[in-house]
Parts: sequence; structure tokens; C-alpha cells
Amino acid sequence: QVQLVESGGGLVQAGGSLRLSCLASGRTFSRYHMGWFRQAPGKEREFVARITWNGYSTDYADSVKGRFTISRDNAKNTGYLQMNSLEPVDTAGYYCTAGGAWSRNGWDYWGKGTLVTVSS
Repeated sequence: QVQLVESGGGLVQAGGSLRLSCLASGRTFSRYHMGWFRQAPGKEREFVARITWNGYSTDYADSVKGRFTISRDNAKNTGYLQMNSLEPVDTAGYYCTAGGAWSRNGWDYWGKGTLVTVSS
């Protein structure tokens, strides 16, 4: 089992930045690919970004490409999502994921989320 705990959410004005963190415990975090999803009120959960276990490859949803950056520090068992140029449409609960398959879907482990609110 891998336990994931997100942090770093909060209230920010449009155009601002936030950095989310995802601290992993349990099985070796470095063995798993990592991702971020989000779910806005009344909407379905959507893929945001993912990164390979070694950090060599990344993938982003079109809606965040060029504004968000996913990264990880395996020595710290921590993943990150740097969010810049935030917009009100980015308001959502953000969830960290980990899994063995390199796919946008089918993640094995999920955190409980951290809330990001972007005001206009």
C-alpha cells in the first residue's frame, strides 16, 4: 500500500501561483508513476498531469499545459504540482495519484485531496 497526503492548497487570486505537494508513505514511492487529478464542484474528475517514476517523462492536460509543472523528489518521497497563471476555472479539489501503469487512467492509489480556490 501507498498512502498519499496532499498539501499546499488554498485561496489565491487569478494570475497567482500555488505549489501542491504530495507526500507518500508505505511502499517505495520511487517505484510508481505519479499523477494529479482535479474535480470542480458539479463536474467530473479530470486528469491534470502525470510523471514517470524516474521523472524523465511528463504529460499534461491541454487545459494546463504551459501553466502547470509536475515534478518529484524520490529522495523525499514527494511529488509536486507547480501551478502558475491560475484562473478561476482552476478552482477544484486536487488529488495526487500513484500507480504502476503509465496511463492517464487506472491509478492504484489516491490521496484525499487539497482544495484550490482561485478568485477573480
